[in-house]
Amino acid sequence: EDEQIVAEIMRRRFFPALITHKTWEGFHFAGHEIRITEATDCYGAVVWPSALVLCYFLETNSKQCNLVDKTVIEIGAGTGLVSIVASLLGALVTATDLPELLGNLQHNVLQNTKLKSKHQPCVKELSWGIDLEKNFPRSSCHFDYIMAADVVYYHPFLDELLLTFDHLCKNDTVILWAMKFRLEKENQFVDRFQTLFDLEMISNFPSLNIALYKAMRKGMMKA
Repeated sequence: EDEQIVAEIMRRRFFPALITHKTWEGFHFAGHEIRITEATDCYGAVVWPSALVLCYFLETNSKQCNLVDKTVIEIGAGTGLVSIVASLLGALVTATDLPELLGNLQHNVLQNTKLKSKHQPCVKELSWGIDLEKNFPRSSCHFDYIMAADVVYYHPFLDELLLTFDHLCKNDTVILWAMKFRLEKENQFVDRFQTLFDLEMISNFPSLNIALYKAMRKGMMKA
């Protein structure tokens, strides 16, 4: 079953028939052909399999996870694929990443959502753990969903990442988080994450070493 679903997810990706001066990949999600421009010199500007797993979940679970008119923030949006799919499914999306990635992110989001989405997505800088209250004040920022794909990997900002999750998450916010397990450090982050949030694995793909989680603040999942 794992291999069948993974094969279906990977069939959503296609490549240009002709080589062009721009490197891009294509994807079929939410009834649209999505073209993503990538930059191979930067981790944040490449589409990783965790993003495809999360997009596939959003599309195939649109009834139980109805995004129409919901507020969504994606952290570590990278190329913007998850944000684009959420937007095409009707969400009011804020796609965030580091300042050096915003140009490519804005290009992809605009190219794939203009005149196609109910709400035009917003692209905004978010450096984990920095100026969170200034840029995303708790009093006025409310997100129904926080989405993240492959934000946990070998980098020195795991403390800041956890702080960012904590700041953005209200009692009724749902976190959807796709993660590829590579090193023991990632397992340790999951343990730390669970000191603040209840965590439920909703999909697991051993052949990709990727798990998809749903999380909410402690005690809020059952409520």
